[in-house]
Amino acid sequence: MEITFESGEHRSVRFECQESGKGSFVPLDPGLKYWGSAAPAEAKWVEGDEGSVTFSGPVQFPLGNVGIDRGTLLLKGKVGANGEITGEAKFFPVGQDPGDPKSKPSKSGAFKATRDTGEHRKPPPT
Repeated sequence: MEITFESGEHRSVRFECQESGKGSFVPLDPGLKYWGSAAPAEAKWVEGDEGSVTFSGPVQFPLGNVGIDRGTLLLKGKVGANGEITGEAKFFPVGQDPGDPKSKPSKSGAFKATRDTGEHRKPPPT
């Protein structure tokens, strides 16, 4: 999943989908080399009407090489004809509930995701 916030900040995460609306977010960021590898964070997904899908869960994004921006990532999108998911991205700081209408995200933007079928991970034919 490629996320671009309105500020121009770009982030990449992988969502590892599981059954029953469960999954995990794994940040994919070169800045994580300062903090070690990123551990998956428990997240959830919900499929809605007419191809809509929502992903949400806690994430940690590096801030330079000295800090971490912790919060909840909320991605709401639609599945297109080509299987690509595009939509709205919001990042809520720790202590804010994305489900509360009074909560305001500290970052907003857009995201694009493609389904990983695992084809690139198969060994080459012999």
